[in-house]
Amino acid sequence: MSDTTATTIDAEPFVTMRARMPHPAFLLEGGFDALSAMNKVAGSTELPAATLHLVSLRASQINGCSWCTVEHTRELREDDGASDARIAAVASWREAPYFTARERAALALTEAVTRVADRPDPVSDELWAEVTALFSKKEVSALLFAIGTINVWNRINAAIRQPAGAR
Repeated sequence: MSDTTATTIDAEPFVTMRARMPHPAFLLEGGFDALSAMNKVAGSTELPAATLHLVSLRASQINGCSWCTVEHTRELREDDGASDARIAAVASWREAPYFTARERAALALTEAVTRVADRPDPVSDELWAEVTALFSKKEVSALLFAIGTINVWNRINAAIRQPAGAR
């Protein structure tokens, strides 16, 4: 469902989006706590928060989750001090000079795990070797928890059409 509002850019009204239903994480007892606990586990290693934010943004872009794309862009900008150029380049990170080798491996793993159905071997041995050469086992575990958790959030949000900016 959508309707127009008085908010405008260049005299064009924004379209107001509404979720199909209240968010399941808040409707089901323990839902939000369960997903928050998974996020806490993902953040329990020495892996930089900025890397986790990049992972969350990339998965959210792939999955078309507007709420998460806006939220993780904000985190990168406000919490990590990322430039607009770095944030904008996340969608095309392979061709952009703004990412370290570790961030590139994390982004590649994010794409592979988010798109598991796209290939018979979603995480190739080559990618796994690259990731495990750059990250400790605990950091790889944290990446996998972060990727899995953001994909759960994205899928719920996409199903209910959770709009960006709405809480």
